[in-house]
Formats: sequence, structure tokens, C-alpha cells
Amino acid sequence: MLFIEYPKCTTCQKAKNWLDDRSISYEDRHIKEDNSTYEELLQWYRESGLLLKRFFNTSGLLYKSLQLKDKLPTMSEEEQLRLLATDGMLVKRPLLITDRGILVGFREAEWAALLQK
Repeated sequence: MLFIEYPKCTTCQKAKNWLDDRSISYEDRHIKEDNSTYEELLQWYRESGLLLKRFFNTSGLLYKSLQLKDKLPTMSEEEQLRLLATDGMLVKRPLLITDRGILVGFREAEWAALLQK
């Protein structure tokens, strides 16, 4: 299981504590220091069944400064994925990559449903 986070993110801290409190083991990855590749993002996007927009950190400063709210609808999926691969701060976090599914963001009920099967 791969837990991708930005350590200063309070939601990531909450998710990490949630995992730790349940003794769920994971490999930790700092999204800013070790950004996801285009290939990884493409695979996770396909496996997740989610809309690609869910992978964007829409509340982030970089997302806003690049005016992506207006630009994303005109970009192809490949362009969006390549953009996500340029900077980890564009990616919604935390990301949890498991053999059971991909979780984007932290919603406790979703995490519990997937991990406590």
C-alpha cells in the first residue's frame, strides 16, 4: 500500500493518523519530493474509475495561480495527466494506492469501506 502525502497538509496528517491508529502498514511518499510520474498517474486514474478532475488539488495555490478551473475543460486527458506529473502540489492528497482500489483525498467512510473489508 502506497500513501502519498504532503506532510504539512492537515488532511494528510489526519489520514496518516487514521491508518496508524488501525495498525495499517503502508509505504510513505512525500509528493513534493517524489512526485508521481505520468505513467503512475495514468494507471491510478484508470484503476480508480474517478473523474480526472478529482486528482487535482483544486484548493491549492498553484491550481489557482495557473487558472486551471478555466483551462482544464479544454485540455485533453493526456495534457492534464502530464500537467499533474510536473508538480506534486497540483495533485489532490492524500492518495492511497492499494490492490483493492485507489483513494483520492481523505474521506474516513470511504477509507474504512475499502480497507476494512
